[in-house]
Amino acid sequence: MLTIGQLAAYAGVTVRAVRHYHQVGLLPEPERDASGYRRYGARAVVSLIKIRTLANAGVPLSQIGQMLEADASTFAEAVQRIDSHLRDEIERLETSRKQIAQLAAGDSLALPPEVIPYLDRLREIGASERMVEGERDGWILVAARWPDHIREVMPWKLAQLDDPQMVRLYRVLSELLESDAGDDDPRVEEAVDIMVRLSEQAYTSGEMDRGKVVRDDLAFDLLDALTVESDPRAERLLDMVRERGWTRWTRLAEPPD
Repeated sequence: MLTIGQLAAYAGVTVRAVRHYHQVGLLPEPERDASGYRRYGARAVVSLIKIRTLANAGVPLSQIGQMLEADASTFAEAVQRIDSHLRDEIERLETSRKQIAQLAAGDSLALPPEVIPYLDRLREIGASERMVEGERDGWILVAARWPDHIREVMPWKLAQLDDPQMVRLYRVLSELLESDAGDDDPRVEEAVDIMVRLSEQAYTSGEMDRGKVVRDDLAFDLLDALTVESDPRAERLLDMVRERGWTRWTRLAEPPD
């Protein structure tokens, strides 16, 4: 007859594990002998090895008892269910690993991969890091609202960065963000001029007609709010845009009368 320590060593588990299996009802506790010690026989060793094998295979402890008592057919069905669950869990963990790996790039947090080349392109055309960070946070809002539209929209957004006017706008806004410019800074007026001019062109060409995305105000209200929260001076730019007859600057969707 074996002590609890000898039993645990034979089966390749810890004494703590044996006691836990006792507690949850998987392994019956033997009666104590005259000396007050529990003694385990061969059947307990076999049972413990089976429990260890199932537990190491990923079977939840709550299901091990039923499996130990099941006939061959029921046991096979239970194994298939557990295997299916483990496959799903592996897929979830693989997805998590990919997401964790993407976080090393910084920009990838909460962003679809299609947006990353756009942020890199902004850096290439001379946008400041603060400007890029603002764009990144804005795209997080957009992707959360319209996840299915990101893939179709990004080629169009990248193409916009080939327009010298758009390049100049990002550079001017970057300069303003990095400075202590006031309302009288000529770059403020230049930025508004470019924004309105680009909006007029987009309206004329029909680029603003983008279905439900255009008609959904919530995300655009949040984008405007994000811009102002990032730099309160943006409120003045927004006011100047409104003075030109446009409703907002993140989506200048309504033309002047």
